[in-house]
Amino acid sequence: MSRIGNKVIKIPAGVEVMLQENNEVVVKGPKGELKSQFNPIIDIKIENGEIKLSRPNNERFTRQIHGTTRALLANMVHGVHEEFKKKLIILGVGYRAQVNGNTLALTMGFSHPVDLEIPEGLAVTVEKNTEVTISGISKELVGEFAANVRKVRKPEPYKGKGIRYENEHVRRKAGKTAK
Repeated sequence: MSRIGNKVIKIPAGVEVMLQENNEVVVKGPKGELKSQFNPIIDIKIENGEIKLSRPNNERFTRQIHGTTRALLANMVHGVHEEFKKKLIILGVGYRAQVNGNTLALTMGFSHPVDLEIPEGLAVTVEKNTEVTISGISKELVGEFAANVRKVRKPEPYKGKGIRYENEHVRRKAGKTAK
């Protein structure tokens, strides 16, 4: 029995959810619009300001896609109502970030600056040169871009220098011991 798949998604005020043919769902809200197509096995019903999902059988794949569909729909509804945000912190001497138009320029100790193209639908702000905030209505897009930024210079375990998420804990290693 899927606990996640059976949970009801409440539609907040100001958000409009439309079900189209082939299980395509369009969610419109104050922050924007998201559209996604889901597996036709899952039955999606919108009634009384709630979204309910049900599955026709108890096969393994159907159970898996039931919970996944519910989670994706809940993220779409949440995203158009309140944006998703990820905050990255840059640690290291001389490491900094800067937004130039539609690119994020990172100076991370390489011989060249690393320029990342900001995807459409995302907003990137830099506070104090070392704090990067990524926000947008698509949880998938926000998370993927944050992971790509972090991949430029992952935190190293000896001094902790690099790019990390706001509440990420980096396990530190002891260095060499002197004789």
